[in-house]
Amino acid sequence: MWSSVSSSQRILSLWLERLSTDRIARQWREAPSPLVVFGKRGNLDLLLAIDAAAERLGLTVGLALAQARAMHPTLTAVPEDFAADARLLDAIAEACQRYTPLLALDPPDGILLDISGCAHLFGGEGNLCDDLLARMTRWGFSACTAIAGTIGAASALARFGERELPSVHLDARECLPPLPLAALRLPQETVAALARVGLKRIGDILDLPRAPLAARFGADLLRQLDRALGREHEPLSPRLPVAPYIAEKSFHEPIAREEDVLASIELLATRLETALAARGEGAKRLELALFRTDGAVKRIATGTSRPLRDPQAIRALFVERLTALGDEIDPGFGFDLARLSVLNAEPCPDEQIGLGAREDQVELDRLVDRLSARLGRRRVSRLIARDSHIPELAAASMPAQAMTRAELGWNVFRRSHAAAGLSTRPLRLLKPEPIADIFALVPDGPPARFRWRRALHEVVRVEGPERIEGAWWSEEGGPARDYFHVEDKAGLRFWIFRAGLYRDMAPAPPRWFLHGIYA
Repeated sequence: MWSSVSSSQRILSLWLERLSTDRIARQWREAPSPLVVFGKRGNLDLLLAIDAAAERLGLTVGLALAQARAMHPTLTAVPEDFAADARLLDAIAEACQRYTPLLALDPPDGILLDISGCAHLFGGEGNLCDDLLARMTRWGFSACTAIAGTIGAASALARFGERELPSVHLDARECLPPLPLAALRLPQETVAALARVGLKRIGDILDLPRAPLAARFGADLLRQLDRALGREHEPLSPRLPVAPYIAEKSFHEPIAREEDVLASIELLATRLETALAARGEGAKRLELALFRTDGAVKRIATGTSRPLRDPQAIRALFVERLTALGDEIDPGFGFDLARLSVLNAEPCPDEQIGLGAREDQVELDRLVDRLSARLGRRRVSRLIARDSHIPELAAASMPAQAMTRAELGWNVFRRSHAAAGLSTRPLRLLKPEPIADIFALVPDGPPARFRWRRALHEVVRVEGPERIEGAWWSEEGGPARDYFHVEDKAGLRFWIFRAGLYRDMAPAPPRWFLHGIYA
């Protein structure tokens, strides 16, 4: 393993040199050897990956499959599966999140970890790499690592550095020159063009005039060189967003019992409480990541209606989530790391909770949080007010935890409703149901009787009409509506409307609908 120091940033590059063949070997109980993966390139089937046994036999990547079979008839050849390799790489990256939350994929066979400021948690960079390589070996992967101050240098050293050398701290200008130009992640055509003029190693171009190089071989050559040397910044695109607050705990002996998991949640929530309180914030969205010893990661997320930092309340939410998930959280041979992250935080000022409406709201929020944790965030909803006079469009359903009471907009809705002089709406609003059999004394008048759901209703009292026009700028609401509050002989009260006016018979005559029932 190489390690170079060129900046305060520290990038660890993990190269899974035999990802494809390792994937196949893990799937088969008795992996065949030698094993190769092939794919069609042009009109030829070429070797794209080889295992260690095939390499010892003299096979190389890029060799024609027919030639390889002629050399070794017992060769086991498997067609490439790019999608399966990509899924496996992502699963390995998920397991590597234990080392740092700032991690990126380096396809098709690499992973980049930003370990700036966190290597000391593992006893230094050398120990971190040793632990990572030991895990890869246990999980059945052949891997190489390198640490450098830039993405380009780390990637180059992991793939082309001399593996037998001990870890040393060198400047990038000292450790990169011996490496081939392919280490700069250049297109094969560019590498071949450079080789034709005798430029084969990075050191061959370091002191050459830059303008002629860029003119002949393209600006990408100098860009990749500058990035590897740290002259130009190369951003790392994280695989997952990095949480603003993170607390984690590792276990010398893996845990598997639910009570141990809950105890660790409360411990981590207590640590987060201190950090959140220091900034006057509370958690709105939390995630628990449980790392299994076999590399699998179980993620459990939950949310809150209001910013929260009480460890007991956070623990209670995860109790509900674990109860809901049941056997889905398979501990396998145990979890050796637990990480609690605040994915979304909002201001949470200290306040005194007393008797009255505020305490009722807090209890309602707690109920919403428990139901959301148990049933799922999208299964617990609230209605928010929308700026529309069309009754069925005046409200929309949203996850209850996504909106505060003020954001629901009902106070503004009530004021605008009263200012417009609109009548009281029924408690139970239905999807408009057509009424086929209805009788009115005059065409534009209120109904005198109607049949709904096979029952005949004789109208004894009517209020209305209240006219609601459709939105002229869109198709919402359709034609103009005349609404009537009607009461039948049995005392049942309905909200009925006529869609369309008799003076506007085209393109269709008016129709009657029942829209609501009063309590």
